Amino acid sequence: MRALANFVLRHRKLILIVWLLVFVAGAATSQTTTNRLTFDFSLPGQAGHETAVKITKTYGNGGENQPSLLVLSSAQPIAQSAADATFAQVQAKSPQFRVVGAAQTNDPTFVRDGGRLQYALAFPPTPDGFSVAIFDDLKTNLQQAAPPGTIGVTTGLTELATSNASTGGPGVLLETLLGALGALVVLAFVFASFMAFIPLAIAAVSILSTFLVLLGITYITDVSFIVQFLVSLIGLGVAIDYSLLVVTRWREERAHGRDNDEAIRVALETAGHAVVFSGVTVAIGLAALIVLPVPFLRSIGFGGMLIPLISTLVSLTLLPALLTWRYGGPIRRTRQLFSRISGRPYQFETRPFGLFADRPRIRNEAEASRGWTAWARLIVRRRWIAAFVATALLVVLIIPVFGLSIGLAKSDSLAKSGPAYEAVQQLERSGVPTGALTPIEVLVDQAAAPAVVARLRTVPGIVAAYAPTGPASQRAGTAVVIGIPKDETANTASLKPVRSAISALKGMPGVIGVSGVGALQIDYLKAVYGNFPLMLGLIVLITYVLLVRAFRSLLLPLKAVVLNLLSVSAVFGVMVLFWQDGHGSQAVFGIAPTGAITFWLPIMVFAFLFGLSMDYEVFILSRMREEYDAHGSTDGAVVEGLGRTGRLVTSAALILFLAFISLASGPQTDIKLFATALGFGILLDATVVRALLVPALVSLFGEWNWYLPDWVAKLLRIPPSHAVKPGDLPHQRDESTPESGRETESVR
Repeated sequence: MRALANFVLRHRKLILIVWLLVFVAGAATSQTTTNRLTFDFSLPGQAGHETAVKITKTYGNGGENQPSLLVLSSAQPIAQSAADATFAQVQAKSPQFRVVGAAQTNDPTFVRDGGRLQYALAFPPTPDGFSVAIFDDLKTNLQQAAPPGTIGVTTGLTELATSNASTGGPGVLLETLLGALGALVVLAFVFASFMAFIPLAIAAVSILSTFLVLLGITYITDVSFIVQFLVSLIGLGVAIDYSLLVVTRWREERAHGRDNDEAIRVALETAGHAVVFSGVTVAIGLAALIVLPVPFLRSIGFGGMLIPLISTLVSLTLLPALLTWRYGGPIRRTRQLFSRISGRPYQFETRPFGLFADRPRIRNEAEASRGWTAWARLIVRRRWIAAFVATALLVVLIIPVFGLSIGLAKSDSLAKSGPAYEAVQQLERSGVPTGALTPIEVLVDQAAAPAVVARLRTVPGIVAAYAPTGPASQRAGTAVVIGIPKDETANTASLKPVRSAISALKGMPGVIGVSGVGALQIDYLKAVYGNFPLMLGLIVLITYVLLVRAFRSLLLPLKAVVLNLLSVSAVFGVMVLFWQDGHGSQAVFGIAPTGAITFWLPIMVFAFLFGLSMDYEVFILSRMREEYDAHGSTDGAVVEGLGRTGRLVTSAALILFLAFISLASGPQTDIKLFATALGFGILLDATVVRALLVPALVSLFGEWNWYLPDWVAKLLRIPPSHAVKPGDLPHQRDESTPESGRETESVR
């Protein structure tokens, strides 16, 4: 790190120019990058997905795409011929959809309330972007084709999910600006100077640099549209966190009398060292997504890795270059010229930009925070109580995890008003099962369709089955048979009818495959969570080895990994309570209980939180390790380490929390769930875990914290570590006295 610091100090102007060019290029191409992101949730190799591919290849629609429901209602019975003509006209105007109703099935269940309500299923093509234009066109075509005196409405999971889109989200740019504004308020409190703007500038460069690199990756592989949200909001928080750590240490070293360049060297040796390990740890958590056989999660893994790695690079090069850059060169040359012309003596001296920005100097970094030092002493004195309280709270939050249900959100949580919602309510009142929102599609040989229909009708939980006729449902010697479950089949709690149908049709002559929303959920559960143990094992193993190198200890990394797993589990428990069971979602967001958590959310929350939470562990324990090496007192290291990093960690966590709150302002339920889970996880980790449980456990473990066998140290090529014996160091802190302070320069 000292070599890196010397390189930056020698080439700071070049570094500033390079990052400026990268920033401009990233800004100029950011829209191009966004346009190249994909909307692909495919699952190659999975049975349901492969069947869906065959269906969409032959018919151009359906498969894993949930249908829209075309609903006609009137105060008087609707003539069957008029209803059939309406649906036929919609089919003609929207040929990309496959319309299935009474005319195609000769089934009276599509006619309800004595003919006053009639509906049909319209299977859509696979969406290729964020636009819902084809669904808007479908609704317009139905309304135009509806007989006089009849109301035509489209509904379905897609319509329900987008029914509140008009209330709008602020968009990625505005969400980022809102997060930046909240971060500026926190930074102003932390620094109490104009230095608060520096981390924001570093974050801006980091975000646009990441977008620039991401553009190159899009030419190599598909990258999910979700990555743009992560780069903007998480990139904002991570880059500010890393900058905050380095700048705080630089100010501390300046307060102890070091010159500006030497303060940068020490800051990179200490805080920069922690930033490197933090950035790599976060990247490891996201890289684990790459082992999953799910393309869009893999792309998030690739894209997500860039966030901490580029933020680390910018924080360790651009930031020190900016802090030590001597501004005023043109002013100095101008004054020299006027001095020669006027004959007056020249009096102007350039100063480092960091010193210019760090004004007014209200906060003194020479001493640790009094409040956090007092808190640390209290924890050391009451360590058993602190450990018990924090552990009990985590256990209480973890208990709801055992009721976690994976899948799509229930329809009644997607909307509470609007035409789509009213249409669903009307269908339910007339006896239409909610399973019509998530039908099963079976691709069969055309001759086998009647036998498959008969078999489906015997499956428990399936209330209707159809073999539609006509070119829209019979092509190339195949047919699509439709099964209607009694209830929505979108999560682990309701997938039994789909599993039973797959089992009943397995090996049946003429059956090519089973698809639909429920089958897709089964595929995702198998692909994502069937490989979760491998992902978890990779994360834990690599993180543990990395932290052994960082802390020179066997016990501290083990504690860090275990606490991270407990912390993430507690967040899952809160997700179940708040969203799945609805204890808070209705009050805060006006959203009914979802009944399930979308399949990709737990794995994404885990990947991000595991790494982001480890940031704070590294920040705190790195400083404790440094203090222990200087003084040889475990309790003293806890007091000084937490006293120095407590305000930093809580401020960094608050900044990330505000970024996630900005993300939660979007209209989509899944994005709200993801953002609130990360926001709560960051706050829980920075308070209960890192500010309470970690110092209590370090104090309890005593000298065992610092033990590293010589053979392990040799294997990892790091200095060995053993407990410091009394008298080994010339100056040891007595943690019991309030006046115990930092080590002298000779000890350092």
